[in-house]
Amino acid sequence: MPVLEESDYRPPRWLRGGHAQTVFPALFRRLPEPVREQLRIDTPDKDFFELDIVRAAACAHAPCGPGRPASDTAVIVSHGLEGHARRAYMRGMCLAFASTGWDSVCRNMRSCGRQMNKGPGMYHSGQTDDIHSTVRYCLDVGYRRLFLVGFSMGGNQTLKYLGEEPERVPPELAGAAVFSVPCHLPGAAGELDKPRNRMYMWYFMRSLRQKVRAKHAVYPELYPLEGLEGIRSFAEFDNRYTAPVHGFASAGDYWEKASALPFLGRIRVPVLLVNARNDPFLSPQCSPVSIAADSDTLFLEQPEQGGHVGFTPAGGGDLYWSEKRALEFFHGL
Repeated sequence: MPVLEESDYRPPRWLRGGHAQTVFPALFRRLPEPVREQLRIDTPDKDFFELDIVRAAACAHAPCGPGRPASDTAVIVSHGLEGHARRAYMRGMCLAFASTGWDSVCRNMRSCGRQMNKGPGMYHSGQTDDIHSTVRYCLDVGYRRLFLVGFSMGGNQTLKYLGEEPERVPPELAGAAVFSVPCHLPGAAGELDKPRNRMYMWYFMRSLRQKVRAKHAVYPELYPLEGLEGIRSFAEFDNRYTAPVHGFASAGDYWEKASALPFLGRIRVPVLLVNARNDPFLSPQCSPVSIAADSDTLFLEQPEQGGHVGFTPAGGGDLYWSEKRALEFFHGL
């Protein structure tokens, strides 16, 4: 019965409400930039995505070079919608794992790295093959134990990867921790379409429009520009671009098939799912209490506070609560 009834997360007293707890770390968190190795992974469909590898601090004192890990453990970290490996929440998690002697392999989704991917598609919420390619890369270079961390959309991809074909998940993958996950995409899309979330939609659409323009230059028939500036919702964007480019019949078809929720009961490795109750992005369907209650592997934690990919620590300091919680969970496995 892995529904964790109590959570010890408490926000700073001055940081009140889901919106403030979402926006503050995104705008004001300051962290050192870790040294990273940048790597391009070619995919079976003749495309590519990029990895940013952050070695543990011990690597500076051990005989290792590019592609040769000093640590035997790597954490594969996946960002959220329109994110990348250099976001503050990604850097914070990498630095937290480095302090415990583990490497981080940060996955830039297609079109989110330093170079635009060359294939017609970009990324979508249900895309899991690139996670598996990253897992295979880590095993091939010598890591003997792996963990997964996912934020928001990256968390949905992580959960779906673990549950859709559990037999292809290698035994070296010991666990996962995911935060602020829209595991029911139709519900989350509906929440983000509400007037109170207009500022987030403006931010996402501004970034997505730039990518559509870049893709139009190479694939004009797949990315028409007519009406682009008028798109104001995920339903419009996904119906126009995401669904047809990636083989879905419609936005609704895409959301249903890409949601991790139907796959949660099939996950075989221990997973911590943390969704704050005041997350402005998530609908009630993103709280899979009954599935976790019947599962031996899905640990659901729902703090009252935290916002979306927030979890600013009450006492200050560089270590955010989400990073502390992932470390605790993994070290307890």
